[in-house]
Amino acid sequence: MKILVTGGAGFIGSNVVDAYIDKGYEVVVVDDLSSGKKENLNKKAKFYKLDICDKALEEAFEEGIDIVNHHAAQVDVRRSIADPAVDARINIEGSLNILENCRKYNIKKIIFASSGGVIYGECGSVPPNEDSPTSPISPYGISKYAMECYLSSYEKIYGLRYTALRYGNVYGPRQDPYGEAGVVAIFSRKMLNNEEVDIFGDGEQVRDYVYVGDVVKANILCLENGNNEIFNIGTGKCTSVNQLFSEMKQLTHYSKEAVYKPRRAGELIRSSLDVGKAEKKLGWKEEVNLTQGLKKTIDFFMKH
Repeated sequence: MKILVTGGAGFIGSNVVDAYIDKGYEVVVVDDLSSGKKENLNKKAKFYKLDICDKALEEAFEEGIDIVNHHAAQVDVRRSIADPAVDARINIEGSLNILENCRKYNIKKIIFASSGGVIYGECGSVPPNEDSPTSPISPYGISKYAMECYLSSYEKIYGLRYTALRYGNVYGPRQDPYGEAGVVAIFSRKMLNNEEVDIFGDGEQVRDYVYVGDVVKANILCLENGNNEIFNIGTGKCTSVNQLFSEMKQLTHYSKEAVYKPRRAGELIRSSLDVGKAEKKLGWKEEVNLTQGLKKTIDFFMKH
């Protein structure tokens, strides 16, 4: 089986590529390297440096692709608020370019990296499941939800099978420590360099932090399972930014206190996920808890 992975030089995508190759699959990677890194590319994968909005994307599909794993995206919530047109160009127009090539080349299935962290909007005390109302606040969340609707449309009209994975806050090795998103990577870099760590708001905002290795396992399981379904991929546990800071402070032996700054526009106070459906239908569950995942992530940044 040959799998095309878009965003295969990025944080999550490159980890997925490595796992697919370890499983014996042939992999083709598409990435424009705008945020992905050459050093993340697996040497056993065939690489196309392409923007997913480019018509030349068709060249990668001519490789005889069976399944598409779509991770290429504009992932910064704050950038989507500042420039929603750019977010829509990449996350909607680019994704539609992929879907049109899937249709043209009779692709068997597409796996789509969606976002449980923003699609549900503000979450109450009970973590939302896949049937809960969607209420995305940011243009980024809207673009992800729109693509889930397009996936359903293409399945009904053209028979293109899909699985959409609504990720929680994914963290782990290869996450960009210099970007605006990815608090674990940012905290890791700053703490290891003994720099000041900023917390926006009061730090009591909570997230569902899920380790990238567990996310990768979901991408393996849905190669043959979960057709035409949406799954939350998280832990079902809530961790505040203050709790995260405290645990990472201990793990890195960081001595400074956090610097609190005004809350940023568009940021959710509470985001969590019910993952019961993925456990039941995919046989997936969290295997790396937060402490274990933070240790693995910090070790990676110490070595790099």
